[in-house]
Amino acid sequence: MALSLRASSALLLGARGHALARRGTAAAARPAAAPQRPLITTRAYRDEKGRGEEPKSPPGGKKEPLPASLPHEGGAPQDSLLAFPFARPAAAEPPVEFGQLLASGCPLRAKLFDGTPVWLLAKMKDVKAALVDPRLSKVRTHPGFPELSAGAKAAISDREPTFVDLNPPEHTRLRAMFAAPFERAAVDALRPFIRETVEGLIAGIERKRAYGGHKGPFDLHEEFSLPLAFAVIHRILGIHPEEGRHLSKNVAVRASGSSTARDAAAAQEEIVEFMSRHAAAKEADPSGDDVISSVVRNHLTKGDITRDQLVAHAFLLLVAGNATVASMIDLGVVELLGRPDQLQALRDDPSLLRAAAEEACRFHTASAYALRRVAVEDFELSGAHIKAGEGVIALNQAANRDREAFEDPSVFNIFRNPPPPNVAYGYGTHECIARELSLAELEAAYGGLFSRLPGLRLGVERSELPWSDPRRDVGLAALPVVWW
Repeated sequence: MALSLRASSALLLGARGHALARRGTAAAARPAAAPQRPLITTRAYRDEKGRGEEPKSPPGGKKEPLPASLPHEGGAPQDSLLAFPFARPAAAEPPVEFGQLLASGCPLRAKLFDGTPVWLLAKMKDVKAALVDPRLSKVRTHPGFPELSAGAKAAISDREPTFVDLNPPEHTRLRAMFAAPFERAAVDALRPFIRETVEGLIAGIERKRAYGGHKGPFDLHEEFSLPLAFAVIHRILGIHPEEGRHLSKNVAVRASGSSTARDAAAAQEEIVEFMSRHAAAKEADPSGDDVISSVVRNHLTKGDITRDQLVAHAFLLLVAGNATVASMIDLGVVELLGRPDQLQALRDDPSLLRAAAEEACRFHTASAYALRRVAVEDFELSGAHIKAGEGVIALNQAANRDREAFEDPSVFNIFRNPPPPNVAYGYGTHECIARELSLAELEAAYGGLFSRLPGLRLGVERSELPWSDPRRDVGLAALPVVWW
């Protein structure tokens, strides 16, 4: 579960804020009225199979400037800036502009939904440098922080901040209170539960078929990926499975792009109310081995954290990573089913499961717009003069396709040994708290599915899969599969 998702950034919006968020997202998704010219004069980075290939460097290796990247000379005209987020050209391909940015090697100035300029960083070295630079703040209430929708921007003052939106030392202090269940030793101790959950979900799929169900395609996302993600985080939060079933429905409604604004807001309100009751119950009896009980015992009773902060963090942990983990299960399954040689190697050698999980996250980077910052002082990065109050977005999806960091980055390859470090989960102080847990879930999911359901295959052509909105994080609304 990746907690730095954009979903977590809209924490505790409330009904009004959520409705605004949905309208704002829709507005941001509309293409700019004026036709957009290519960033640079290299061809789009798609190979003959359409899977994506970065453009080669211009002759002589000289960097070619982007037409809208001259703010250090006073800034390009506002109407010439490209609208961000960029759209994926098709299905799961990254935006063409990411490849063009990588070829240029220069930071780019673009504009957000409301016309606010923002700096975009694509190179791995620039992304990593930005994510550890104290001159860039994670505090979303700081003037100039780049928001991606009107709703998110309007809701900032109405919510309780969590550690994902704070700078050290407050970030470090609050994060440490919730870190224990996400540390490697704790994740290793949780692996048997994760495997048991995987086995139970697969057994349920097998039972349905035995009793006449699943004669045609069934939705792996709905019957496996989401339930696994929910079960694991519910265990960590101390939520009873019976309560979790209804809660999961509300979380799914809240996150679904097809839900109405009213339904999504109502679902969110129910989630907040539930987490408030859940925190109160743990406060009354903090004897459990879950993270909420631990924080109550060790910090709430000592005044280290307020009850509102506890509820906000419980909400964050519940909603932030479910969609991302489920999405990465789905996307990894799609990629592996499309590469029989790699899939067979994975079945023959389970030690490749970790590499497969890492590669799926690198290749798709399902949380691609979360690494946002605002400059608190003037400074220079890779030739760009960034001024105090200007927003910066580190494009981890682009960085994960950087040729200077990965060999053949547009190729899905589980045989990278060892897997080169990627930034799918961020980098530095704010790296996703649940990175190890997420990877453990992916390992168990791939291992269980491909060993127990050897005949698993897509139920439709890859081109017919219901991919997410091209201006949102890559993912699937459903994953129809069949098996025999």
